[in-house]
Amino acid sequence: VLGAVYENRFAGGVSGFSQREPERNERNDMYLKTEGIVLREVDYKDTDRLLDVLTRENGLLTVRARGVRRSGTLRKSACQLLVFSEFTLSENRGRLTVTEASPIEQFHELREDLELLSLGSYFAQCVQLLAQQDAPDPELLSLLLNALYALGKLKKPQALVKSAFELRLACLAGFAPELSGCAVCGAAQPDRLNLKQGVLECAACRSGDGDGIRLPLSAGTLAAMRYICFCDPKKLYAFQLGEPTLTQLAGVTETYLTVQLEHSFSTLDFYKSLFLHNGE
Repeated sequence: VLGAVYENRFAGGVSGFSQREPERNERNDMYLKTEGIVLREVDYKDTDRLLDVLTRENGLLTVRARGVRRSGTLRKSACQLLVFSEFTLSENRGRLTVTEASPIEQFHELREDLELLSLGSYFAQCVQLLAQQDAPDPELLSLLLNALYALGKLKKPQALVKSAFELRLACLAGFAPELSGCAVCGAAQPDRLNLKQGVLECAACRSGDGDGIRLPLSAGTLAAMRYICFCDPKKLYAFQLGEPTLTQLAGVTETYLTVQLEHSFSTLDFYKSLFLHNGE
């Protein structure tokens, strides 16, 4: 059922870096406050971590979290992958260091389930590929936060959340498919998607020079794709699909995103390997 009511947890965005002038200390460090989600963490030296953090006001930031790998460190819980936190950052000579951090949303449900955690990590890797420094993108941040919320808090089906995230992400990246009708004959209900060109085609039609892989689309899959691309962000995950339509949608959105971005994802490979390991 498409269009069911769903209040998007982070639809309005999140408060970000204060617009007031940054504070300075005697060493001329600048202190900034911002809210962001950790997309990537890398161990650095003995006890530190380097974090890639997507913030609402400042885009993607790379920051150093000193001592967070020590047991009992107060900032540790806020400086983990897929944790949405409030950070106080000091900047000196262009380098950012975490001085204070407190978690806002830790998405505990994801950390208790390997499949959910690996899927969330895939979402983070996708977002990291598109996020840019000094280029605020609140829609991208909200898309990620709501995907994690839908997986953990709302317990939406993984395939549904994954498909909606992938296709909406493609739209935000400028690769929205043309879904109004067949690119050749104009038919309203074509049954193929040309992955390279991002257009719909009928089985008997070929657009352009006729190259590119085409995937079949059922009427239900096409309706779901149109909904995902054009719905209010507050209702992105407010639909249901039965099998085999959901399976087809999942295959189409995943393949479409990887073709358009021309990029593979190690986190996606790991997520899919879990199902092979379980014999699914």
